[in-house]
Amino acid sequence: MQLPLKSKMGEAVSYSLNQWEKLLRYTEDGRLSIDNNRAERAIKPFVIGRKDWLFSNTASGARASATLYSIIETAKANGLVPFDYLDLLFKELPKRKSGNDLADLLPWEILPNETKPV
Repeated sequence: MQLPLKSKMGEAVSYSLNQWEKLLRYTEDGRLSIDNNRAERAIKPFVIGRKDWLFSNTASGARASATLYSIIETAKANGLVPFDYLDLLFKELPKRKSGNDLADLLPWEILPNETKPV
């Protein structure tokens, strides 16, 4: 059976054939997600609120926003309460001298429900 390439079915078949290698990879590795819904849900609050963030109208403001959002999302991904993690950072960072190693303050080094760094 042949399908016209310009038909909706022809476009769908063509698309799936062009993605065949990725589909096979997905079926071979159970850790891979078939969609990006998790990432989409994670950024949804930022997309909804972007017009409210007037401080991001400069490069330095945007950089600061991106840094803060990265810290918050990484804390969440590591099972931490973002408020508690930021509180920990704001208490610990002023105690550190410039150039000190900060590895112990990374979210994956902090245990959930812990109030001070490991």
